[in-house]
Amino acid sequence: MVSSEGGATINPGSHHAERSNVIRTYSAYGHRHTAEVIQESGLTDITMTMTSVDLVRGALATVHGTVKESVALKDLWKAYRSVAAENPFLRVVKERRGVYRVPEPKILAGTNYADLGFDLNPENGHIVSICAIDNLMKGASGSAVQSMNLMLGFEETLGLEFMGLHPI
Repeated sequence: MVSSEGGATINPGSHHAERSNVIRTYSAYGHRHTAEVIQESGLTDITMTMTSVDLVRGALATVHGTVKESVALKDLWKAYRSVAAENPFLRVVKERRGVYRVPEPKILAGTNYADLGFDLNPENGHIVSICAIDNLMKGASGSAVQSMNLMLGFEETLGLEFMGLHPI
């Protein structure tokens, strides 16, 4: 069995038995989706780190960047909420306490949702943005169904509103 985020081609490190009980950063710099993050965020000086974990389904991306001095936490809340309002499968997760304070792939198993979280160091403008997905659903098959729905004139969310396998 090949694990989630095991790579495009099978190799000795991509099998679930080898990846069991492992947390492995496989792309500290230069991940292939970095250009998309730059395009969508408008930031140019970013670093995206991908880490695989002991999951059959799920991925967690962490993006580091710097915002202008005038940007405050309330401005980020406004921006993140605005983007989430335009995307039916994007949710902002940023809690002060509890188990699920930041995006968690486990919560998204079986869903087409992407959970997005963030934090800002106001002293230096360093922002950390975290995104979790079930990469089988949101990364491939769910995105295909969502695109098909749009192309055929159906409601974009048709057949994709399952809330997940993990109760919270």
